[in-house]
Amino acid sequence: MSVLVTDTGFTADDWTHGYCEDGAANDCRAVDLASDADAHALSLAPALEMIRVNFPSFADGRGFTIARVLRLRGYTGRLRARGHVLADQYAMARRAGFDEVEIDDDLAARQPEDQWLARADWQAHDYQSRLRGAFPQAAAAK
Repeated sequence: MSVLVTDTGFTADDWTHGYCEDGAANDCRAVDLASDADAHALSLAPALEMIRVNFPSFADGRGFTIARVLRLRGYTGRLRARGHVLADQYAMARRAGFDEVEIDDDLAARQPEDQWLARADWQAHDYQSRLRGAFPQAAAAK
């Protein structure tokens, strides 16, 4: 089983439509991407409602880059990180463009909901915002 993590905490998975593998057909509603997938090559067909990016290891950050590329390419659908993402990485996942994180029950037991909620205010605690506040003239000059 799995648990979804959002800014409001743990929730059950509400996606019931299944997933196509990398490079799916144009009529797929959701695609599973490996951590080494080329986000530039993925067809962002109008029918695509969800992209789920696999994180095979806590130390594998390629999924964050995939999320950022997809958002920069204009993908506005649901974007989910799946697998080995730690509570400490939640803010980074949200800033990269993920809407939610899917973890297994074992990880949810080791890192309970309160640890994820402690990072749910991800927009207020990034270094760029702090720097812009400390140096408003420099931010305005850009």
